[in-house]
Amino acid sequence: MHTGRIHSLDTFGTVDGPGIRFVLFMQGCALRCHYCHNPDSWDTNAGIEKTVDDILAEIEPYVEYYKSSGGGITVSGGEPTLQAPFVAELFKACKERWGLHTALDSSGFCEPSHAQALLDVTDLVLLDLKFIDSEGHRELAGQPNGRILNFARHLSERGTRMWIRRVLIPGWTDQSEELIALGKFIRELASVDKVEVLPYHRMGVYKWRHLGIPYPLEGVTEPEPHEVNRAYQLIEQR
Repeated sequence: MHTGRIHSLDTFGTVDGPGIRFVLFMQGCALRCHYCHNPDSWDTNAGIEKTVDDILAEIEPYVEYYKSSGGGITVSGGEPTLQAPFVAELFKACKERWGLHTALDSSGFCEPSHAQALLDVTDLVLLDLKFIDSEGHRELAGQPNGRILNFARHLSERGTRMWIRRVLIPGWTDQSEELIALGKFIRELASVDKVEVLPYHRMGVYKWRHLGIPYPLEGVTEPEPHEVNRAYQLIEQR
């Protein structure tokens, strides 16, 4: 049985996939996004080591809530594909034991060959497309995005259902050209069920301060509703 390094969990998640969900946050991430609200999840050696059975025991008391709401389990991070064998074993057990819907909340910074067993037991991928322009992505997240775009194409080719997410950061990810390019890329994918524009928020800033890390987006404001609506319109523009 695989073990995983766990950052935290939420037994009543309502924003990371359909229905009410058990949300497990894995430890470790290769990206360094300027707006990350869990910078304490970056270190691959931190967190608490758990077995699959440990997590199943956490899920079991709430299974009927998840099933009756059309929910299930979502594994997020950090970056869950860094611990793909553990997450694959967990998803497989959730399906065999309870028939739960499984969702993977990922940056996509993963070689497809590393995640095949995991994707075989994943019903939905919540895929962050932080920036279509590669240099913009490097500036925002610390890495170029070629691997991420290839992962999105791979999901499309294998027919894995996707929700595409874009965090809208004023002055960073809200340029017209960037949002139009995002929409064009999304329309090239065959299995996208939903596009979500997520307003940037500052709820994790205190963690940066606690860790003694300078916060890169100091002074950036949260977008207004009309800015979010504008982003949707540009993404949908043909």
